[in-house]
Amino acid sequence: MKIEHLKEHGTDIAVVSSDKIVITDVQSALDLAMTVKYETGAMKIAIDKQIICEEFFVLSTGLAGEILQKFMNYHVKAAVYGDYTQYTSKPLKDFIFESNRGRAFFFVQAKDEAIEKLTEV
Repeated sequence: MKIEHLKEHGTDIAVVSSDKIVITDVQSALDLAMTVKYETGAMKIAIDKQIICEEFFVLSTGLAGEILQKFMNYHVKAAVYGDYTQYTSKPLKDFIFESNRGRAFFFVQAKDEAIEKLTEV
């Protein structure tokens, strides 16, 4: 796992990527957030979509909601960047749309967009 620490407009942001899946359940997501905080001090994280298990994107599993709730409880803001075109689920599209309207969790196409979103909040 690679954690890149950035300082954008006075905001600490960590960019997390890996060549393997890192987030498989709520505990692994929380472990990631706490590792990032410990290593960089950042509570804003840009996450490569490729490190998240596919179950996250199947809303009926409840995994996405649980992870978002944990992040909110721990005041972690995150932006997941990657390609979402393969998903056809209307509930998932609605979830992404609603998340992007908020101020804590975002789904964007590119790493630069993720950094920009996290800098704004």
